[in-house]
Formats: sequence, C-alpha cells, structure tokens
Amino acid sequence: MTAPNSTAGIFPLDKQGLLEAYRTMRTIRDFEERLHAEFAKGDIPGFVHLYAGEEAAGTGIMMHLNEKDRIASTHRGHGHCIGKGVDPKGMMAEIYGKVSGSCRGKGGSMHIADLSKGMMGANGILGAGAPLVCGAALAAKFRGDGGVAISFVGDGGSNQGTFLESLNLAAVWNLPAIFVVENNGYAESTSRDYAVAVDSFVDRAAGFGLPGVTVDGLDFFAVYEAAGEIIRRAREGGGPALLECKMIRMYGHFEGDQQTYRGKGEIDDIRANKDCLKLFSERVVEAGVIQRAELAAIDRDIGAEIEEAVVFAKAAPLPTARDLTTDVYVNY
Repeated sequence: MTAPNSTAGIFPLDKQGLLEAYRTMRTIRDFEERLHAEFAKGDIPGFVHLYAGEEAAGTGIMMHLNEKDRIASTHRGHGHCIGKGVDPKGMMAEIYGKVSGSCRGKGGSMHIADLSKGMMGANGILGAGAPLVCGAALAAKFRGDGGVAISFVGDGGSNQGTFLESLNLAAVWNLPAIFVVENNGYAESTSRDYAVAVDSFVDRAAGFGLPGVTVDGLDFFAVYEAAGEIIRRAREGGGPALLECKMIRMYGHFEGDQQTYRGKGEIDDIRANKDCLKLFSERVVEAGVIQRAELAAIDRDIGAEIEEAVVFAKAAPLPTARDLTTDVYVNY
C-alpha cells in the first residue's frame, strides 16, 4: 500500500526533495522581498535587480547540479546564487558593500560570486556569462568528470552577439554547456515580442544545430523534469542544449523602476494568480504529500534566517583603503 505522504507516481521528487525545493524557493523570495524593503531605505549602494517571481525556474534547474558544475549568472543573480548554495549572510553583506561579503564588498549585487560553490558570478554585461560557460564546459570536458556548465541570460540579453557566438562555439566543440533563457517578457521595459524576431528561443538553438525546449517557468515540476533530461544528456556527452523558461518577475527591471510599461492590474494579477510559490504549495498540499503546517514551519525558519542575514550585514565593517589593492591580481 502507498503511504499517505508517498510521492510515487505523482511527483519526480520524494517528500524530502519537495521540502528542499520549497525551502530554496522561499529563501530566494524572502531574500528578495527583504532587499526590496531595505533598498528603499537608501543604505544599499548601487543597483539591485530582484529575482522574485522567478524562483521555480532557478530552483528547478539548480537542484540537478553538484559541486563540479559551474554556472554564470546575469545582473538578476541572487536566485541563482542561493540555488547554487551560496550563503545568504555573505550575499547580504556583499550587497551592502561590506568586507565580510561573498566578494569582500567589491562585487555588490550585479557582480556577486562564490567560486567555491561553482557560482562564477552575476554579470552587469548582458550575455557575458555565455562565453565564460563555454570555458568552464571545455574544462569539464577535458577533465572528463561529468561536470556541466550553465549560462543564464534574459530575453533581452539573448540578442547580444556574445550569446549567439557562444551557442555556435558550444555546438562546434560539443561542450557540456546548457544555455538557459529566462524569458520574463520584458527586456528592461521593452516587450519581448517587439525586440525578438523569432517566435521561440528554441528556433535560435536550432539555427546552431542545438536541441532546445520551452517550458512554463512558473511550474517547478516542468522545469525540473526538462532540466534534468538536458543536464543528463550533457553529462553523458550529448553536447549543448537550450532551455527557455517562460517566467514573470514581480518587481521592475531594477529597484526604482516605475513599470509604466505594464498594463493596469498586471502586477496584482501576478501576485494573485501567477505566484510560483503558491502554485507549488497548492499542488503538493492538494496531493496530500505535504501539510500546510510543514510549509509554514519553513516560512518561519527562513524569515528568521533572512533577519539574521540583514543584522549581520548591517553590523559588518566596510572595506578599508588598504583593501583597494587586494584581489586585483592573481599570484601563480
């Protein structure tokens, strides 16, 4: 007899895996929601681009990765960092520009990185992560360790020449590289339909001889299963592929964006009907696999963790003048 909380035949993950997925998505959401509030106080330097609303895609992909795998992110990189295992406390301190941050306060939000976790960095240059991933994938292929490298790019950044050149290079060298297009509908304030000539980003992949698939980025399970197949194929020598995730960001392109390009009621509709965390929660609860009380307990834990991260970041020291000359060159 199937146990009441068994996921057999229902979900591709066991109960523990589902709870882990929810914890990661909730961590990303609470981290971003808190940043939204903190940035408004004027204490955080530089620009901040929030990943809130897109958690299902980043989490569904990252759950297939291990310590050998590398990722290159975008300017909207906090969710990718958390999904790859970067410490939220170090991230928060980095965004506040503190010396105890992930990059000692020198990267900030748009250039946050943790090489020890395989997170090669967020990037303020659109499409710039794709060629980095080709290098990481080439190294994995040379080592023969089954590692993969994943590049994230937005629908706007996908129009950059570096991204298209990287698709070609990965195909020519048959690299274990995966190119994820996070299509949230807007390149800053420009509609994807206005700025991209093809109907699907999969068409772009086909132009370079790569397989590709489009999934609903609000559906964690659709992303998880599609990413799992693509990553398995790359690990086994099948070469590169493209994954398009159709998703929605809850906030503007950057903090301070007035979002006048969005239709009336669009944001309210997103919050009410297109929240990937709500969609995930309802599905696992209705299946009888997870109880609402279990999700609520995770919510409380994560809320406390994010509060601790903010307190830590605010109390941490700023870099000194002496720090200007460190981390500039690598000594071999």
